[in-house]
Amino acid sequence: MAKVIELKGVSWRRGDKMILQNIDWAVEEGQHWAVLGLNGSGKTSILNMINGYMWPTSGEVSVLGHKFGTIDLRELRKSIGWVSSSLQEKIRPNEQALDIVVSGRHASIGLYAEMQTADRERAEELMRDLGCGHLLGRMYQTCSQGEKQKLLIARALMASPKLLILDEASNGLDFISREALLRSIDALAAKPDAPTLLLVTHHAEEISPVFSHSLLIRRGRVFARGASGEVLTNEHLSDFFEMPVQVDWRGGRAWLSVR
Repeated sequence: MAKVIELKGVSWRRGDKMILQNIDWAVEEGQHWAVLGLNGSGKTSILNMINGYMWPTSGEVSVLGHKFGTIDLRELRKSIGWVSSSLQEKIRPNEQALDIVVSGRHASIGLYAEMQTADRERAEELMRDLGCGHLLGRMYQTCSQGEKQKLLIARALMASPKLLILDEASNGLDFISREALLRSIDALAAKPDAPTLLLVTHHAEEISPVFSHSLLIRRGRVFARGASGEVLTNEHLSDFFEMPVQVDWRGGRAWLSVR
């Protein structure tokens, strides 16, 4: 089976500090992965590596079948969607919701070209699919945090990426908004033409059943990787968080409590 992401012996040093150490990890077609780690664990560094914004000090990186060093990374990035809460800060408050989604077709922040009919229809379809079709005609500043995240996911999907990275997508959302967003992500993953999804989080309960595999990152190293049901266990997570943790599975999700 073809590999969407493959990191072989990847390490990255910044000055005298080793940020990533000997990372071995592969994501195959048909898999959706969650990446779980505390703040400062190295998750963002791995994302930057996958997008070609950082180069490993040692090791090999391949994404979508292309080994880094053999492809124009600017072209590769056109096949990767990356949604993060930090992107929200770059969008003008008075931007129209539809324009924000269509701008993903051009990989721009804001729409600077005349909107084509096909792009409008595609954007409206994505907004409906993600449960934010009601935002048509709304300005960005009038949308809730959850609605903004859905718009950014729709924006990322405009270019039909083969890999979609959801980086702390639920950050700052209340419980209801978070659950609504997770349901939209589940619906997206269920589509036959869905891209490979990568959910990056530090909350295990956000890992829904569609994320069949999980990668645990701690202090720049792979702590565990594999099928989510085998990785998200009392034993693994107690060692991972360095405190006794109880995992209760409800609705196919791992809910944690301190023992």
